[in-house]
Amino acid sequence: MKKVVTFGEIMLRLSPEGYNRFLQNDRLNATYGGGEANVAVSLANFGLDSKYVTKLPTHAIGQGAVDSLRYFGVDTSAITRGGDRVGIYFLEKGASVRGSNCIYDRAYSAIALADESDFDWQAIFADADWFHFTGITPALGGNLPSICLKAVKTAKKMGLTVSCDLNYRSKLWSRESAKSVMTDLIKYVDVCIANEEDAKDVFGIEALDTNIYGGKLNKDGYKSVAKQIADIYGVKKVAITLRESISASDNGWSAMLFDGNDYYFSKHYDLHIVDRVGGGDSFGAGLIYAIKSGFDAQSVIEFAVAASALKQTVEGDFNRVTVKEVLRLAGGDASGRVQR
Repeated sequence: MKKVVTFGEIMLRLSPEGYNRFLQNDRLNATYGGGEANVAVSLANFGLDSKYVTKLPTHAIGQGAVDSLRYFGVDTSAITRGGDRVGIYFLEKGASVRGSNCIYDRAYSAIALADESDFDWQAIFADADWFHFTGITPALGGNLPSICLKAVKTAKKMGLTVSCDLNYRSKLWSRESAKSVMTDLIKYVDVCIANEEDAKDVFGIEALDTNIYGGKLNKDGYKSVAKQIADIYGVKKVAITLRESISASDNGWSAMLFDGNDYYFSKHYDLHIVDRVGGGDSFGAGLIYAIKSGFDAQSVIEFAVAASALKQTVEGDFNRVTVKEVLRLAGGDASGRVQR
């Protein structure tokens, strides 16, 4: 099976211990993570060959990011080296009625200052049949919107399937900028992934009669969102994650897949969250794995949701679960009993 290529920024994540607030104690835990890197790691854990593309400095922190990917078997051969900075994000995990807080320090990072000449997409895609990126990457500015556009055009010309998680981040760009850039990119996307807010923030497409903060979701509204994205932008499949935010610690979690003809809703999970960062990325990885593995549409959405539900019980950005564990949960075993 050919490789899945993902492209984006891997960052250094600095977090207080447990559920402490910033500066509540005198140490921060350091790990690595980032949307497309999280997808690449999940896919490698599922047994697929994945290749991650970015730009990183040659110093020890940059090398640490590379090594964190190599640990899981991700192909790092297409990572360009150069620049001075690795992007950083500070994460304070929320609990109960206190939400999580994320502070970015990623301006002037190596990838944010990348040039088109840093990436030979034809060579990168030579052994691949799938390309995945998120809306976070072009949101970093600089040359990245044009780099992403060149990547998706090359991928389509070479016959790859292209997936994109819209992943709108208001701290990185405005809704107007996001719509302008993503409208050009979405034309080359086969599989679009979004959450209950992304379609509204990026394209102005909103699910009616839905209150994500009050735990009320209207399935018919999301059917309309998915169909509009498919009809307007020519996307073949649209997957939407559905999160009911009861509190920072407890969420309802499910998803929907539209394959151009029919709508498929997953089972619903009541999650007690350990770490929600990377939940959407693990959903995307589960979706890619299941589609590439030839699952039927209902099984695709069940696998993706189960994978992301498990991720939210795991500390850190990376989803450290196996296909067997995902299939067990997707099959109905949510007991949490000891496996002996």
